[in-house]
Amino acid sequence: MLILQTLFAFITWGVTGIIVAAIVLILLRSLFNYMDVNPFTWSAITLKRATDPIILPVRRTLIGMRIDPIAAPVIAILIFILVGYFVVQIAGGILNTIAGVLNAVMTKSPAAPVAIIGYLIYGLLGLYTLIIFIRIIFAWFEVSYANRLMRFLIRSTEPLLAPLRRTIPPMGMFDVSPIVAFLIVWLLQVAVAGTLLRGWQVRFF
Repeated sequence: MLILQTLFAFITWGVTGIIVAAIVLILLRSLFNYMDVNPFTWSAITLKRATDPIILPVRRTLIGMRIDPIAAPVIAILIFILVGYFVVQIAGGILNTIAGVLNAVMTKSPAAPVAIIGYLIYGLLGLYTLIIFIRIIFAWFEVSYANRLMRFLIRSTEPLLAPLRRTIPPMGMFDVSPIVAFLIVWLLQVAVAGTLLRGWQVRFF
C-alpha cells in the first residue's frame, strides 16, 4: 500500500506542478500583452508557442459564442485547474481499485471474491470515465479522426454518448452529453459500492 500511496502523492504533486506552471505562463503572456512587449523577441515567441495550445481553443469557443475573447486567459486557467482536479480524482480511483483488490485478496474472507469483482467493476467504470475525459480533451484540441487513439476513444465512448446526444439537445455550442455520461457512470459506481462492496472500505486515497 505504501508504494500506491507514494505513487498517488507523486501524481498529485506532478499535476499540481503542471497547473502552477501553466498558470504562470498564462499570466506572463497576459502581462506581456498588457505591457506591449515586442512580440518578436525570443521570450515573447517562446511564451506564445507554449500557451497557444491552451489559449487558442478557448478564444475560438468564446468568439463562436460571441463573447469577448479577452476573458480567454482567465477561463483557460479555470479549465486547467478543473482538468487537474479531475485527473487526480481519476488517478485516485484507479489506485483505489488496485488497493481494494489487494486488500480483498490479503483478507482471505469468504466474501473476498465478490469484493474483488466489485473493485474491478468499480475500477473499469473509473477507467471509462477517463476515456470519456481524454476524448473531450482531444476534441477540444481538434485532434483528427485519422489519429488512431482518437478513433479508439470515439468507438469506445459513442455507445453511451450517441444515445445521450440524440436525447439531450446541445445547450448552444456545448454538448452536455459527456456531463450526463459522467453522472451515469458515477451512479453506477455508487451502486457497485453499495452492493458488491458493502461492508468493505471503498476509498483508500
